[in-house]
Amino acid sequence: MRTIGAGLVLALAASGAAAQTPGRAQLERVVAGQHEATVKALQDWIALPTIAAEKRNVAEGADYMRRLALDAGFQQARVVQSGGVPGVFATLDAGAPVTLGIYFMYDVKQYEPSEWASPPLAGQLYDRAGEGQAIRGRGAVNQKGPETAFLAALKAFKASGRKLPVNLVLVAEGEEEIASPNFPTIVADPEVAAALKKTVGVFIPAASQGQDGQAGITLGAKGAVEFQLIVGGETSDKYPKADVHSSNYARIESPAWRLVKALDTLVADDGHTPTIDGFMDNVAPLTPRQKELIAQRVAVTDEAKEKKALGIGRWINDEDFQTSSERFLGQPTVNIQGLVSGYTGVGGKTVLPSRAEAKLEFRLVPNMTRDEVVTKLKAHLAKRGFDDVKVVVSGGYGPNQTDENSPFIQAQKRVFERLKIPYTLTPRNAGSWPGVVFNGAPLNLPTGQFGIGRGGGAHAPDEWFLIKSGNPKVAGIDEATMLYVDYLYEVAKLGRR
Repeated sequence: MRTIGAGLVLALAASGAAAQTPGRAQLERVVAGQHEATVKALQDWIALPTIAAEKRNVAEGADYMRRLALDAGFQQARVVQSGGVPGVFATLDAGAPVTLGIYFMYDVKQYEPSEWASPPLAGQLYDRAGEGQAIRGRGAVNQKGPETAFLAALKAFKASGRKLPVNLVLVAEGEEEIASPNFPTIVADPEVAAALKKTVGVFIPAASQGQDGQAGITLGAKGAVEFQLIVGGETSDKYPKADVHSSNYARIESPAWRLVKALDTLVADDGHTPTIDGFMDNVAPLTPRQKELIAQRVAVTDEAKEKKALGIGRWINDEDFQTSSERFLGQPTVNIQGLVSGYTGVGGKTVLPSRAEAKLEFRLVPNMTRDEVVTKLKAHLAKRGFDDVKVVVSGGYGPNQTDENSPFIQAQKRVFERLKIPYTLTPRNAGSWPGVVFNGAPLNLPTGQFGIGRGGGAHAPDEWFLIKSGNPKVAGIDEATMLYVDYLYEVAKLGRR
């Protein structure tokens, strides 16, 4: 039996897109010819991490993003100051009647090199069993790989001397991984806001394919609020200013136990249901249509593989896959990311810690807001006498949601259908991105995450993104690039906003 070459199924399906994408064959040749340069560009970008939590490469990351935009064909790109980590604003005027907005994040999560199979900034190419050639590195899939594919599409237009069918407005930030505390300031910049108002919507490039080639269109995302609860000598004089001998616990309050008691009031005894006063008041329940969409996704997803990937054997309360999936997308959460207090080295140290800190995040669903939940958290703690528990909010934003009947979403569906890529609609992503900044007032734009390709390990060791697929149904970086070429032509049909 002849083995079908990687990408052939997608290539054959592309014949259906050729009629809608003028000069597609030429652009495809250009994309193939620039493959090595595209991979090198991704490796170079991985090598320069912007890590907002560590204030690492804050200025360098912004300037690098500015230069990437100019190299891809944007006529102007500038760094926008925010009062925190800066962002980048760029425009490409193709003289077209339609303008598309693009959101990029160029920051990445922290990493521990000892946990990785290869250096996390090396962008090492390797053969991934059953998948094809992949690149391993921090930011590979979240989000530099998909974003590099989009920039490669623009470079293909530039190299072939073809005009883009749409104008572009790019807004990029370097602190999404700490919940975008200053991104609203960037978007509120008068020049940025005026440019975005002309767009038909804003999307973020994504790698949405599963191992079977199934892609997805996401209609929204949960919001996120990152915060810390701190107890210690800095919050009250009843706690020591420095660690003291543990015998003193008989007469001195323990910050660690005080924090534990405060944390215990935030969720029910089941360990996951939020119990902050009023926290659930404005939660919009999933609609029948949203549950139907979840059921469609469940029907084409291998539950066993999903559990294996997560390293678990059962869902909360031993729930079935449908119920668990509805919880995943429909329930707001109060999660403890980490607890830090006292001595954590080998053996014991017999100390009474002077400080205890919990790092937490809320995940929000419609119709919750950041300001609402922060206010309710502080009131909840105050009501119970936890005036010595300091609340530090480091970033956050509300959820975003776009109607599936929006012309913006319909354009994405038509591209998948024309390319014969199977896909499902998902009511929202259980993860978060600050789409509400575009989706909410005053812009009120449709938003979405869109793209093909495959990757994994976001926020984890050995993060990866597929470069050359060994599965004809799954896209490598060149096929992902060509999808964006097709998408730009489809968006061009949307007409003036």
